Amino acid sequence: MLVSMKAILDRASVGDYGVAAPDVVSEFDARAAIEAAEELNAPIILDIVYSTTPDLNFVGQMCRQLAMQSKVPVAINLDHGGPMPEIVGAIQAGFTDVMADRSMLPFDQNVAEVTQVVALAHSCGLGVEAELGHVGQGVNAAVDTKSALTSPAEAKDFIAKTGVDALAVAIGTAHGAYPKGFVPHLDFERLASIKDAVGHEFPLVLHGSSGMDNDSLHKACQMGINKVNIYNDLCRATASALKTTDLEGQKAYDIWKVAKDAFKAKLSEMIVVYGSDGKAWQANEFLGLPRHDVATGE
Repeated sequence: MLVSMKAILDRASVGDYGVAAPDVVSEFDARAAIEAAEELNAPIILDIVYSTTPDLNFVGQMCRQLAMQSKVPVAINLDHGGPMPEIVGAIQAGFTDVMADRSMLPFDQNVAEVTQVVALAHSCGLGVEAELGHVGQGVNAAVDTKSALTSPAEAKDFIAKTGVDALAVAIGTAHGAYPKGFVPHLDFERLASIKDAVGHEFPLVLHGSSGMDNDSLHKACQMGINKVNIYNDLCRATASALKTTDLEGQKAYDIWKVAKDAFKAKLSEMIVVYGSDGKAWQANEFLGLPRHDVATGE
């Protein structure tokens, strides 16, 4: 069931749970993600990054077909959307939502550029995610997990000025793998202050969740994180399974099943951690249409 990300996140914010948003780059991992969601009766958000999947039209249309065939709610979001032509490309490719990542820019410039994206996306029926503060890189975790954290007051102002539908916040995580021995810690006090400032009903997003302990992620979702981006943990689980499985001789034909099962197992684990298992709904309960017709894709 193809739905808007807003429909998914509005329910999650009311229910105090998070929804998994795995990055996908191919039909292989898109199918694995949707199957994991179906087995747990959970909504799912497929994040697609332009830098790893430059053919947005092909991947977007493929994900749309899989979503429309699924029995659970599936949204398709452009992750870390860059220049406006990239945003436009995602809209034309049939994405249900886009992220306008201007988090490296000064506050006023971030507001101005995101506002332009919101105007365009909303006119086409798409929702918009933005980022305030900046979630850095795991390789520079000692600095990036403590700098450019999201200000609660600025978050409230940013949402009011831009009209975004979801906001990614920097509260102590970083993208990718952390250096060996580094243990990230979420700033729960800051998260609580941000949620209080923006309102309980407004969805917040956590980027860079890989490497974080499950108890912290579960707590964060209960406190107001409603979308959890995940990729590195899924890749590492898949790589580990391939490294430790006997794929010699005829067993080499099992390579794709081993990879898919590992991806699904890790994602399934995290769906339960986030609390979205059992939270799917039926089509007659549908909350909001994406730009294209749900049944026909037109």
